[in-house]
Amino acid sequence: MAGHSKWANIKHRKGRQDARRAKIWSRCSRAIIVAAQQGGADPEFNVTLRYAIEAAKAANMPKDNIAKAIKKGSGQDGTAERFEEVRYEGYGAGGVAVLVDTLISNPQKTAPEIRSLFDKNVGKLGQSGSVSFGFTHQGLLFIDGTRITEEALMELALEAGAEDISEDGGLLQVTTAPADYLTVKAALEAADLEFESAELTWTPQMTVACDMKLGQQVMRLVDALDDHDDVQAVYHNAELPDELLSQG
Repeated sequence: MAGHSKWANIKHRKGRQDARRAKIWSRCSRAIIVAAQQGGADPEFNVTLRYAIEAAKAANMPKDNIAKAIKKGSGQDGTAERFEEVRYEGYGAGGVAVLVDTLISNPQKTAPEIRSLFDKNVGKLGQSGSVSFGFTHQGLLFIDGTRITEEALMELALEAGAEDISEDGGLLQVTTAPADYLTVKAALEAADLEFESAELTWTPQMTVACDMKLGQQVMRLVDALDDHDDVQAVYHNAELPDELLSQG
């Protein structure tokens, strides 16, 4: 991300989410349910479920909650409710591109609510594909540079299938293709490396530089979307000012 580190933006987002642990667990649970519905209850044969379980563990979600979500998704508890993956795309203030990933049970209810949130926050909901072409789906893993040298990490990570290693915000950043994310993560964990952050995400290919006013307008939209019960994740290409990022 030009001008600012990806880690700074991730840290900013995580800081805002830490105060909403229950909501994060709810999202993890819904992701596990959908993965189990679509591919079965065995993570060995369901890579999407493995991703969802990894994300839940990273959020410190209790094992019992994870097990209950798997049972619910696979129908072992008799639950009939099903969720659908829907992505909404649009623009915020200043032409900032926004992706909104949702898991919903009633599209006729959710779609107008998402549109309303864009309209009320200086944004505009677009058509499918209108902004997603400007983002790349990838795995990002951040490691404290004092724990391993960049050269040693490069040798280890590239051998495991990583695409690139770089320094970012004082940390070492490992980038992977989505299909290689878990393999690379497991290899680094086997080397006793701890992560400041590790996730599959959508990163912008180009960014929109924001001053404080524009950044605040963008974040009002992002926060409003993020607060919606059906929203799993919100991605944007705003390059936020350091003053705003430092607010957590």
